[in-house]
Amino acid sequence: MRNAFLRLLTALVVIGLAGCGFQLRGTATYAFDSMYLSSAAKLTDSAAAAQVVLNIPVVQDDKEVLSLSSAGAVREFQLIKRVTFRLHDNDGADWMPAGEIVVRRSYTFNETQALARDLEEQRLQRDMQTDVIQQIVRRLQAARKPA
Repeated sequence: MRNAFLRLLTALVVIGLAGCGFQLRGTATYAFDSMYLSSAAKLTDSAAAAQVVLNIPVVQDDKEVLSLSSAGAVREFQLIKRVTFRLHDNDGADWMPAGEIVVRRSYTFNETQALARDLEEQRLQRDMQTDVIQQIVRRLQAARKPA
């Protein structure tokens, strides 16, 4: 009885997700076979062994005050993540133009809930990082060998 209920529940969830247009991302395909990532984890042993080189010279995290209360206390912050990148081959030819991704998130601040706001800020930072990575992956998928 319990197994039948779980199967029915699973089928309903799958049908519901399929009905709303949900689909898995699948695998990413690229126009290159190997990559060297300069400034982070290495994907090949050296830049010379890679077909393309991804340079990420700037990863910058900023925090700005968006609004103040009438007493001058901070009410709202904005987090900003800025990442610049360039994809080129060993000859220096660009596979895609140099780019910059800027992601912003704002949140309200209350001094009485400082710990909760710190956790929210950390969660927003992780979400922003994930968003930047997904945008870079999509741009890498669109990259083509220079003519």
